[in-house]
Amino acid sequence: MNILQINGSARSEGANSTRVANDIVARLKAANPAANLVLRDLARDPAPVIDEAALGALFTPAEQRTPQQAARVAESDALIAEVQAADVIVIGVPMYNFSISAQLKNWIDAIARAGVTFRYTENGPEGLLKGKKVFVAFARGGRYRGTAADTQTPFLQTVLGFLGMTDIRFVYAEGLNMGEDAVKQGFAEAEADIAAALA
Repeated sequence: MNILQINGSARSEGANSTRVANDIVARLKAANPAANLVLRDLARDPAPVIDEAALGALFTPAEQRTPQQAARVAESDALIAEVQAADVIVIGVPMYNFSISAQLKNWIDAIARAGVTFRYTENGPEGLLKGKKVFVAFARGGRYRGTAADTQTPFLQTVLGFLGMTDIRFVYAEGLNMGEDAVKQGFAEAEADIAAALA
């Protein structure tokens, strides 16, 4: 088993979403001791931003790219290769202003590439990252699960599904800024979600 862990927080240390993602990975490795883990910490090693130079590089035929353009495309190629090689993907997702972090959005933009991770057909789009199991580890200061304020779950379900990843398990640690008792409850609920997801 190849596990890819994506830490989507802006913080390398002390992120609650990373704590939940670590818990999932620990349980996966306990059940699969020979599993290989690749860890991508987007705070320490961020995905490149999609800007005008990046678009120019991506839309220039490979044989016509400048060395700078080739290097830029290679950055995204490496991120895509990590996903392609993974059997299981664990994504730590903090909530920033009711959305995902810029770090995580840049990673999504880097791995979503027409003709490589998805394609358009006469029947509509087809995701090419199939056969993977995804665990999404949410950490939130308030409680938003199942409410209209939870924009993250439908967004990630849509974009990951678009890329072919439809076997997704969501884990929620919520209420983490609502006092000590709420923190304990939030992590207990996350533990229950993990147990259910791995059952």
